[in-house]
Amino acid sequence: MQVRLIYRFGVAVLSWLALLARSSASKDTEILVLRQEVAVLRRVNPEPRLEWTDRVMLAALSRMLPKGLRLHRVVTPGTLLRWHRRMVTRKWTQPRSPGRPPLEDGLAELIVRLARENRAWGVVRIQGELRRLGHRIGAGTIRRIRRKPVLGGLINQYRPAA
Repeated sequence: MQVRLIYRFGVAVLSWLALLARSSASKDTEILVLRQEVAVLRRVNPEPRLEWTDRVMLAALSRMLPKGLRLHRVVTPGTLLRWHRRMVTRKWTQPRSPGRPPLEDGLAELIVRLARENRAWGVVRIQGELRRLGHRIGAGTIRRIRRKPVLGGLINQYRPAA
């Protein structure tokens, strides 16, 4: 990653050195052409996706611009602050805690429906039917779902009488 940044920086420095040998008229012409290209690109893609190396270079170069020109660039002070907040958030947020993933949508309703429609089925039978449908779910999870109150009634009422 750092090699890429050093490479980009080196290319920028070499291009600046090459500008010293050119005439003022050719530089002005190039600036006009580049401004027109930027205007066209802003119309086509108003929110360009920049890589992190682009962000570093633009942030460093924006410090050299006069204050009046900073506001009309891709990298405004607000953009720099947003990038910094995003970087800090990514750096300091804790990873998700380990554990089982949540149930897929509708799986709890399917378990309740299987238990309601097939009163003689136990947890193991429901687990087997779910596996045949492509869902791997533990027996304890099925028990927990059957015990939860659902829409004013208890799922336990659908258990077969012993």
